[in-house]
Amino acid sequence: QVQLVESGGGSVQAGGSLRLSCATSGYTFSRMGWFRQAPGKAREGVAGIFSDYTTTYADAVKGRFTISKDNAKNTLYLQMSSLKPEDTAAYYCAADRSTRMVIGSRRLAPDSYNIWGQGTQVTVSS
Repeated sequence: QVQLVESGGGSVQAGGSLRLSCATSGYTFSRMGWFRQAPGKAREGVAGIFSDYTTTYADAVKGRFTISKDNAKNTLYLQMSSLKPEDTAAYYCAADRSTRMVIGSRRLAPDSYNIWGQGTQVTVSS
């Protein structure tokens, strides 16, 4: 059974930093990503990393968030810096094993991923 387990969420003041982790089951994925969902809003893509090690970021987090992967530890990370109150949301790790290529905006589309973690809450206070 493929499982993704997030950790590292919490409460922080604006301008602070957090690092989210996503432990995988040791499977190889063609793409992995971080998504977030605030109350009353749709789930949105935050950052993605692909089998060719390219990365992509949502405009809202570019320059502040960094996605990375440690294959030896089977763990995906999201380093978040200069956090803003608008970053408050539940953050989800996601993955997909399909060899189907995704390009452009599809790289951060939720339906391009079919394996999801349970989420971890990030709250940024002003």
